Amino acid sequence: MRALESFAADLRRFEARRFSGRLVNISGLLLEADGPPAALALGAQAVIEGARPIRAEIIGFRGAQALLMPFDPVEGLRPGASVAFVEQEALAVPSESWLGRVLDAFGAPIDQGPAPSSGAPRPLLAPPLLSQARQRVGPRLNLGVRAVDVFAACCRGQRMGLFAGSGVGKSVLLSMLAKGASADVIVIGLIGERGREVREFVEDTLGPDGRKRAVVIAATSDEPPLRRRRAAYLATAVAEHFRDAGKQVLLLIDSVTRFAMAGREIGLAAGEPPTTKGYTPTVFADLPRLLERAGPGLDNGQAGAITALYTVLVDGDDHNEPIADAVRGILDGHIVLDRKIAERGRYPAINVLKSLSRLMPHCHAPPERELVTKAKALLARYADLEDLIRIGAYQRGADPEVDQAIALYPALEGFLAQKRDERSDFNAAFTSLSAILEPTPSKPAAKVISGTRK
Repeated sequence: MRALESFAADLRRFEARRFSGRLVNISGLLLEADGPPAALALGAQAVIEGARPIRAEIIGFRGAQALLMPFDPVEGLRPGASVAFVEQEALAVPSESWLGRVLDAFGAPIDQGPAPSSGAPRPLLAPPLLSQARQRVGPRLNLGVRAVDVFAACCRGQRMGLFAGSGVGKSVLLSMLAKGASADVIVIGLIGERGREVREFVEDTLGPDGRKRAVVIAATSDEPPLRRRRAAYLATAVAEHFRDAGKQVLLLIDSVTRFAMAGREIGLAAGEPPTTKGYTPTVFADLPRLLERAGPGLDNGQAGAITALYTVLVDGDDHNEPIADAVRGILDGHIVLDRKIAERGRYPAINVLKSLSRLMPHCHAPPERELVTKAKALLARYADLEDLIRIGAYQRGADPEVDQAIALYPALEGFLAQKRDERSDFNAAFTSLSAILEPTPSKPAAKVISGTRK
């Protein structure tokens, strides 16, 4: 039966007609080809014949000629090579057999295992679900990281951004979330990352147990921009497959910035005008098309939800650079990693005062929200006078509120710190936070600040 289903899926993808043309010009990664008008459509796939077949995609037109960009290395191509056009939409064919596998942007294995079986075809560039047809977000999701679960809690079906400069611990935090989150399936898209990190992530972070419930789609930094962009779309399509099967899916994309950079390379090659920092208009159109596909499933009582976390590599630690600003406006919250916090050795280096979850009021009970408010007030008061405190210019007793913040600051910093292999949960996290903030007979309360108990 499984063989018949696989054969039927292959048959549905079969294209009876074959269109061909010729390669007429090569300019870097931009290829020009002619062919029958019926075959030339934006986004159509092509195979260029040569010493080895080279897959390509039509990204634009120059007059009657198609502009193509390759998925594969172009060494050895020559003008006049035959181009076979594929008249069909790009498809993904995920199945349960993809669990535990590491695949490339086309769903081919890169983990030295056999090719996974094909499932029902689904569009690689599927539109987001209609807003009124979706479920609302579900209850809170335990992500296993105290600083996130307490100060930027996430609901099932929520989409969050992880904003950080280079070398601040973004990938490490992502690995903690992948290992500690309470989800049925984890789909991980490694877009434009270092090649060595893929195997490390699979073997060290996920491990044998975590890998059983995970699908890893990888396109490293050395791969052409079309592959990097396609990998993000494929990871999202895989997450949609499991969501529609009723699973609670955690989608991790690292990083959406490199997805945007790939789009910039493609747009500039096609002749689009550059805008801010060279990004083309298509990039800012593609971002919501990708990010809005995550979220709750259909409101039919059967579909699951995609809870998504997208890392954003902020250029020069500028959190207002174009991609960070655009992504922040689309997502349901942002987690900010601070270089100053990382430099003083506290990891994960989450700045809880700059982080925000727009759905956190739906995640926490009133007593929990009260504890969070108290803790943030203390941390904010300390941050206001941090420079004076560190150089000894502040005199204790001058301000009772600051005195309390100074007294509790070491304990709060210890609460926010977490080892890479440590997993937290909501109850334990709020019990620890309450022990820090609430007075006990054996531990006198600190001086009162607004909103805290005496």
